[in-house]
Amino acid sequence: MTQAGRGKNDEGGDDEVPLEPDATMQLKVPSMPRPDETMQLRVPPPDISGIPDEPEISDTTGTSRSVRGRRKAAQPSPRDRLTAALAPLLARAAAALAPVLAFLAPHLRRLRPQYPRPGRDDWRRWIPSWRQWLGGILGSLGLSTFFLVVAYAATDIPDNLNSYATQQDNVFFWADGTPMARTGWVQRQAMPLKDIPEGVRWAVLAAENESFYSDPGISFKGITRALFRTVGQGDTQGGSTITQQYVKNVYLNQDQTVSRKFTEAMISLKLDNKMSKDKILEGYLNTSWFGRGTYGIQRASQAYYGKDVSKLNPSEAAMLASLLKGAGLYDPTLGKANHDRAVERWSWILDRMVKIGKLSPAERATYKAFPEPLKQNPLYDTGQQSDYLVELATQYAKKTGHISDKDFDLGGYQIYTTFDKNREAQLTDAVTKARKKAQRDDPKTAADAHYGAASVATDGRILAVHGGPDHRKQGYNESNATTVPAGSAFLPFVYAAGLEHGVHKTREGPATPVTGESLYDGDDGVPVTTPEGPYWDRSGRKVAAHNDGGTSYGQISLHQALAKSVNTPFMQLGMDTGLANVRATAQAAGLLSSSLGAQVPALSLGSSTPSAIRMASGYATFAADGKHTEPYSVRKITHNGTKVPLEIPSARRAIGADTAQEVSSALRDAFRTAHPGAASATAQVAGKAGTTEGDTAAWYVGTAKAVSTAVVVYRIDLAKSLEPLPLKDVAGKSADVPYGIWSGAMSPLG
Repeated sequence: MTQAGRGKNDEGGDDEVPLEPDATMQLKVPSMPRPDETMQLRVPPPDISGIPDEPEISDTTGTSRSVRGRRKAAQPSPRDRLTAALAPLLARAAAALAPVLAFLAPHLRRLRPQYPRPGRDDWRRWIPSWRQWLGGILGSLGLSTFFLVVAYAATDIPDNLNSYATQQDNVFFWADGTPMARTGWVQRQAMPLKDIPEGVRWAVLAAENESFYSDPGISFKGITRALFRTVGQGDTQGGSTITQQYVKNVYLNQDQTVSRKFTEAMISLKLDNKMSKDKILEGYLNTSWFGRGTYGIQRASQAYYGKDVSKLNPSEAAMLASLLKGAGLYDPTLGKANHDRAVERWSWILDRMVKIGKLSPAERATYKAFPEPLKQNPLYDTGQQSDYLVELATQYAKKTGHISDKDFDLGGYQIYTTFDKNREAQLTDAVTKARKKAQRDDPKTAADAHYGAASVATDGRILAVHGGPDHRKQGYNESNATTVPAGSAFLPFVYAAGLEHGVHKTREGPATPVTGESLYDGDDGVPVTTPEGPYWDRSGRKVAAHNDGGTSYGQISLHQALAKSVNTPFMQLGMDTGLANVRATAQAAGLLSSSLGAQVPALSLGSSTPSAIRMASGYATFAADGKHTEPYSVRKITHNGTKVPLEIPSARRAIGADTAQEVSSALRDAFRTAHPGAASATAQVAGKAGTTEGDTAAWYVGTAKAVSTAVVVYRIDLAKSLEPLPLKDVAGKSADVPYGIWSGAMSPLG
């Protein structure tokens, strides 16, 4: 063992003396220097002799401190400031609530769900206790109440009414500015509640909401049922009060969604507190849909019974009230099933009125027979010719005025048409007389007869049309139908094409001009030729032209051929001038390209199927010295007095003036040849009849006093097909019936 120290013994030697523990067992380490002397980085001070002294400021204690190096104190955030402000309040609230919380703590702990529940066996371990159920229900009710209160406070009654609540009629005017017709989806006339009989009011209330005067504006039972049906089963279910229905009519839309129903309920609650029950009922009765294009009880009364609402009895009112459930299902005139439903609901409503004390049993007993309504709405007679005019003007107004269907249906438009009231009356009268005569002479054949007619001015204005016998029974306008071929009434367009473009007897070389004196073969059965020889059809047969009655005329001038309606020269002229030129000329004059026939020789003999309006427009081009103006039916549109931009068609050169004058001259000779003495020798009257192969249509088209009129008579059985049928003398001999209508519409001709 090593000794750390040694001493002297008695013999004078050194004895070993043990050291103190701290001197022998501990490691001696020099004491650590102070941190500031050993652990800090010593940096020599910088030379600041050239830097000016820093200003000093004194703090609130009077101690001076330098600005340099002073860091700006951090500003507290809004959250920190809010926390600092609320801290005292929360502390006081916690102190105040401490006794309450101390009292409730044991009970709240018992409400806290513990899964599985201690002390229970089997499945009961997982079922909450009645206290927990109660707490959940009370919590849900509290949250629901809070949500409803907030929603009610946040819901405002809209300032803007639903657009359909203010929908208007559209008004159409004749060319002289007098009203012609009123149309629109909505027919509405607001009536004060005092002018609506009490029996009518209670018929509606009995049908829709008998507790109206006592409910808060909504039906909790109905809303619950509607929500269950909408959310749970994917469809919709009613259950609305009259207040809710009124809100839906004037503020919202008809969408059956949960959000819309909730908004409806909130607005209904507010409206019920803000508006009187009578005012709500009045608004409801004036905005509800009753079918037949009517809104409101007044228009419904006129549409179904032809009288004002003030004259309705409770039985009639009950029938009208049944329509509120759905006019498409309960209008008794729409079919037997509808009639049965209407009778059943009508009887139920009357019984309900007795039950709620608004109709005596004795009076109820007098209403045994169902009050049959009128078959048609007298407010909108769709049987008149003006309805065809409205149809044309509406289509034109929407297209050229760039008005959408939705905006037009909302109404408020004033449509100033080009239709001449006197000419329309003359044309309608002439067609009516011809129709009645045909029905007397041959009722069976006349049943399928159709009469289309139109008068168009040389400046493009459509002055009159005849669209058919009854707009309710016939869904199309005969004056605008492209149904039957033009026949020989098309020859003037072939003549104009030849005069404009000349003819080619060979494939090469320039065209040779033709005039009215140019001669062509007018014999019947003349084969049609091309520069290479005869024209063969697809069946391998030579194509030949034929004249009416098989008459041959020998060599004949083109002018005379048109005046006498000789077909064969024009079939060959069409081939010589080029069928493409014939099509282009007819289209430039006013015929639609979609109505032009195929580019085969039959094109020259009228295989095209233009409408009466377009044929009249084409002949008007000849009368206007070759300038064509697209036909139009509206000259001005305003919307609640504000002018709607509308572009009126302008004239454009279609064919040369010389060509147009020659065609017009030949047509004047055609008129005089066929109807000598019908007009004075100085009258500028021109016209031509048109017949077709197979006698399926008869035309007369002509001009007088800057007006062109086209009339067509044909037969079609609409119940079977759209194939034309033989006329069987419905148009008379040599198309004298179309001419009779034309002359009646154009009278006087002199």
